[in-house]
Amino acid sequence: MRKKAYNPMTLEQLEKSFSVKEGERKSFRRQLSQLESEGLVIKTRWKRYGVPERMNLVVGRLQGHAKGFAFVVPEHADQEDLFIPPADTNGALHNDKVVARRHSKGRGASTEGEVIRVLERNNKTVVGKLEKSKKYGFVIPDDSRLSQDVFVAREDYGGAAHQEKVVVEIIRWPEGRRNAQGRVIQRLGHKDDPGTDILSIIHKHRLPLEFAPKAREQADSVPEMVSEEDIRGRTDYRDLDVVTIDGADARDLDDAVHVKSHKDGSFTLGVHIADVSHYVRPGSPLDKEAFARGTSVYLVDRVVPMLPERLSNGICSLNPQVDRLTVSLEMDIDTRGDVKSYRLKKGVIRTRERMTYDDVYGILEKEDPKLVERYRPLVDQFKLMKELALILSRRRHRRGAIDFDFPELKVKLDDHGKPLEIVPRRRTIAERIIEEFMLVANETVARHFSGKAGKFVYRVHEKPSADKIIELNRFLHNLGHRIKDKEGVVEPKAVQQMLAQAEDKPHQRLVNTVTLRSMKQARYAAENAGHFGLAADYYTHFTSPIRRYPDLLVHRFITYSIAEQPPKKWQGQQRKLEEIAEHCSRRERVAEEADRESVDMKKVEYMLGRVGETFDGIISGVTAFGLFVELDNSVEGLVHISNLHDDYYHYDEKQYSLVGENKGKTYRLADAVKVELVKVNKDERTLDFLLAKEK
Repeated sequence: MRKKAYNPMTLEQLEKSFSVKEGERKSFRRQLSQLESEGLVIKTRWKRYGVPERMNLVVGRLQGHAKGFAFVVPEHADQEDLFIPPADTNGALHNDKVVARRHSKGRGASTEGEVIRVLERNNKTVVGKLEKSKKYGFVIPDDSRLSQDVFVAREDYGGAAHQEKVVVEIIRWPEGRRNAQGRVIQRLGHKDDPGTDILSIIHKHRLPLEFAPKAREQADSVPEMVSEEDIRGRTDYRDLDVVTIDGADARDLDDAVHVKSHKDGSFTLGVHIADVSHYVRPGSPLDKEAFARGTSVYLVDRVVPMLPERLSNGICSLNPQVDRLTVSLEMDIDTRGDVKSYRLKKGVIRTRERMTYDDVYGILEKEDPKLVERYRPLVDQFKLMKELALILSRRRHRRGAIDFDFPELKVKLDDHGKPLEIVPRRRTIAERIIEEFMLVANETVARHFSGKAGKFVYRVHEKPSADKIIELNRFLHNLGHRIKDKEGVVEPKAVQQMLAQAEDKPHQRLVNTVTLRSMKQARYAAENAGHFGLAADYYTHFTSPIRRYPDLLVHRFITYSIAEQPPKKWQGQQRKLEEIAEHCSRRERVAEEADRESVDMKKVEYMLGRVGETFDGIISGVTAFGLFVELDNSVEGLVHISNLHDDYYHYDEKQYSLVGENKGKTYRLADAVKVELVKVNKDERTLDFLLAKEK
């Protein structure tokens, strides 16, 4: 059908073309129907079949907006997004898989279109607040991208009270001007009750709180200790000073390291990763559950794990002073940070200590006498780790790797989930040691498999589009920066150099944020496309199989390449690798969105008790309706243009500024301002500011 000579055919014509026999007809029609349901083949209103790309059609996911319009993000990366006006969504909702017809260019830069078919509904349930009247009610979705409320008949309230957070099941999809209709299937609690907010996020993103019974049963049957039979045939690393280094609150310890130095100044770095693949086999109940989840989800107050606790915090976690099975990578690294040789093995380790970032930082930077004395046998090991990490960091910097150095912030909660404070999370030499060691390990494993026949699970990050770079440079120009490019094509080193120029300036965080948003999203793929952000030709995820499914797949590649005896179910997984990679990318995006939403929610809640206070901030965005101001604690709010009382202000799009008509006063991007918090809307997660002098 993709050939130029093909013209759309009816079912009967296709069957004749393929010489389909009577006994094959049912199978043929089933396969054609499957292609149609996936959007690979389209049946026209005249009942003729063709491929969408030759029929001016686009297949993709609908990205909704609170104002009713949407974009279709095509499945094919080489196609541009399609703008869908509110009147042309034709009953499709945010994140539905749709077929859209492409029209001509609209008034903006985007091509416009209309949805003509929904292939896959993604919102079978919706989370929101129930607003009741005498005869009927509506559920206002938590997700503003679902721009229509859901109608609920009185008999479908399910006992829920007015303004209660609920989960509704859609029983009738929207059509024309008619809203979707649903019935309440779960009550989450009043919107202001403790814990209801996070529970709403969990249900909104359909995060599973319980493991499937068969997966739980299998997890319960996993032994608590490593047996001699498990160890047989593995390389024994138990005599080495292997340690884990993690945050103090981490419970799933999936990576451990050790370093040796040599007389010529080179190093041997050992990276030992929990061998989850030994316990989670292809096609098993645990494997199916882990695949469905795709990743562990880290919310502000809890973790929704990919694997049951018996594995993630037990037999798979590299806990101190106990035997644990690993997939181990030893790398011989020279004084410039280049990996000269390496060995991939199935191993067994016994970690000496469970180190925290704070303790390693205390030893290396503060030289805390108590910590130095407590860990004296390992102090030289930590010094070697620091030396090697700095060498690896310089190597990445030389080739142009981009380092977005955001000051990470953490919301501290009390026992009832109430936010107490927003505190910065330091990125010290201890964190950098583990970052550098994991990066070089991931790169080495990816390079190893790039030389072998067949597909693999790569972590890819394509170059940003020319349009994005042009737009970014227009923004940076107002701050005195520019990314050097050649006709919109940019190299990582150019981005790195621009970020270095913005370092330690008041607008550094803003520049980092906007630049990151201009980059494409990293994703998983079965074909290598390099990693732009890391300036790496090959990259994968190998180091976190307890919490990421792609890492577990990479371990299976290693395990079966060493043993040369892959089971049949693994061969089935390999054939579907592209589909699996796409699924894992989607699950990762869901996890990131849920995490960010939970943190943002608590940030806004923290500010509830600070109405009337004055804060320092910088202008992080300028629009025709006002100024967005970001505070030092990363919370952002709006100074509406109607609250700028001293003049009439006009928006200068090119200069990202508001300019006073009479006095010429100008508010520009990245200007330092002092604001007073006047209103907090927890439901909408918005803050309203006044400029302090405008009070």
